[in-house]
Amino acid sequence: MTVKELKDSCGFETVCMPEPEREVKGAYIGDLLSWVMGRADFDNAWITIMSNINVIAVASLSDVSCVILAEGVTLDSEVKAKAEEKGINVLTSSLPSFETASSLIGKV
Repeated sequence: MTVKELKDSCGFETVCMPEPEREVKGAYIGDLLSWVMGRADFDNAWITIMSNINVIAVASLSDVSCVILAEGVTLDSEVKAKAEEKGINVLTSSLPSFETASSLIGKV
């Protein structure tokens, strides 16, 4: 499934989507950036409530297919611009992390 298909099927909102055709092959939930960096897999959708500039750096280093910001979290304009520049897809969900992850079951 692509990031765009995931967004559409789960009802997530787009924060930025420079690579809509990027494949999603699993998910990882975590807010401790160093933990995510060592454990999120390539092409995972990463679910977090963190929204600072370091999220974009970790997403880039981990090569996740997208970041899904749970609980309605969004990015400020500076962080959003960095995500666009680095080619990081960012979506947002109004649901808590568990429910956001649950909406991915059977899709990735």
